[in-house]
Amino acid sequence: MTRRVVLLFLAAFLLIGSAGQAQAAGYRYWSFWDRDGDQWVYATQGPSLTRPSDGDVRGFRFAVSANSDDAAKPRGAADFASICARTPAEDGSKRVALVLDFGTSADAPSGETPPPRRTACAQVAPDATTADALADVAGPLRYNTSALLCAIGGYPKSGCGEQVSQEADPTATGSPDRQATQDDGTDDGPSVGLIAGIAVVAALAGATAWQARRRRNAP
Repeated sequence: MTRRVVLLFLAAFLLIGSAGQAQAAGYRYWSFWDRDGDQWVYATQGPSLTRPSDGDVRGFRFAVSANSDDAAKPRGAADFASICARTPAEDGSKRVALVLDFGTSADAPSGETPPPRRTACAQVAPDATTADALADVAGPLRYNTSALLCAIGGYPKSGCGEQVSQEADPTATGSPDRQATQDDGTDDGPSVGLIAGIAVVAALAGATAWQARRRRNAP
């Protein structure tokens, strides 16, 4: 009986594991990054709310991501001196270096090809936001009704933070979070398979405890 219960436990945990994998999904969106020294840091505010200083570097990456803890970062060099070398400082303006990473073909919506990664130096008013700097050098931009940045330089042509299968790019994770949250009306709760698996484990645990008590009380 004990061996039988153990096998049933293993089967239940496998059911739970496979149900969790079936639920794995990501979001296709533009993430926004701050440059801190030689590292990218996931921005805590959207580009329309941040006001960079002269000499700052900001990055954008298009990818399929599941959560911000392991989000796909902009690739390649991100040095202000190199990006803005041909843009001399001027009184009454500031320079902001931008890194625009359009992602990989695995990240791209069906039928679209991502443009090559590029950098740009925006020279804007002292009170300009990152969104202002982006519009200055990388239009056209596209936003949705929730002010979520959907496209840079016209890419992608359609879609905005939509949920997609994580199989599109298993190496890229990181959800829209504060930058790109979109409610598509789907239920993100546990799947039926997961609930069933948990119920099986609970039932087996009760059966095992009952068997143990029965053996202890046996004459």
